[in-house]
Amino acid sequence: MSQELLRENLKGCYITIPTMFSDKNLDVDTHAIQNHVRFLLDQGVKKGNGIILAAGAAGDFSTLSFEERREVALAVVDAANGKVPVTVGAQTTNTRELIKLAKMAEEVGAQYIQVSPPFYFDHTEDDFYEFILAASEATSVGLIIYNTYWTTPDVSMGMIEKLVKLPNVAGLKWSVPSGVFYGMESVVANFGDTVSVIDNMGHYVTTHMLGARGIEIHTANYWPKWAVYFWDLLESGSYVEAQQQVMKVVVPFYKVWAEMRKYTSGDGYLDKLCMELVGLGSSRNRPPTRDVREDFREMTLKMLQETGVPNLIS
Repeated sequence: MSQELLRENLKGCYITIPTMFSDKNLDVDTHAIQNHVRFLLDQGVKKGNGIILAAGAAGDFSTLSFEERREVALAVVDAANGKVPVTVGAQTTNTRELIKLAKMAEEVGAQYIQVSPPFYFDHTEDDFYEFILAASEATSVGLIIYNTYWTTPDVSMGMIEKLVKLPNVAGLKWSVPSGVFYGMESVVANFGDTVSVIDNMGHYVTTHMLGARGIEIHTANYWPKWAVYFWDLLESGSYVEAQQQVMKVVVPFYKVWAEMRKYTSGDGYLDKLCMELVGLGSSRNRPPTRDVREDFREMTLKMLQETGVPNLIS
């Protein structure tokens, strides 16, 4: 698939779905995962307004074995049934495993993989370039470069210029450190015509105006109809109303998340709690992320009530 087509299909709400686990042994629950994907589709998520990320950070990738990551990816691709593009999380510290993950994603029918700079060691940018190059040469699956500057070195503008020249680099899922003068805006302005830029900072209105084609949005997991509506606001240029919706719906979610982060690390735990509170299947995260759902159930329910989420259960 050409870089142009890979970019074209990478558009809309970038939905990092949680990985659900069984109650007793915390084994991967593919049935619950597929039910969630079908729920998203039933609520209007489709190609053109959404992309589903399987086994990303909110999908507990760091606690999954390679075989489990394949199991999750296969389940999501099967449930998506070609109606929405699927990305597979491919974060790893191991170039050999990255190649294996890229080939696996292509084999199961996913369109993209999401790749971050290797973590733990302070790798150089040339290390990172060779890391991405290895995946690019091993497969034709689309590559989404994820700038996780809070766990890995920040990716410079010069490195982006090199990466987007690789034929199957399709997107940049991007955040920049606070205090970088117009850093996010510069990335969109400079590279938005070449690859699909996905806003992972919540600056949705500004970046969309500049040409970003995607938004990382956790709200879609428990209120996909709102997420589709919000994306339509952006696409129609209704930017004042869209910003009002950010303040009404998105900001309260992250305020609760900030409180939860004081008690445990990891990702996806608030998504799962919100899903439970609208009657969807869910589970705890795997350790070492602790299960703090009961401690924050009342606070989260109140947040959902105040933001207008329908079909809540107490």
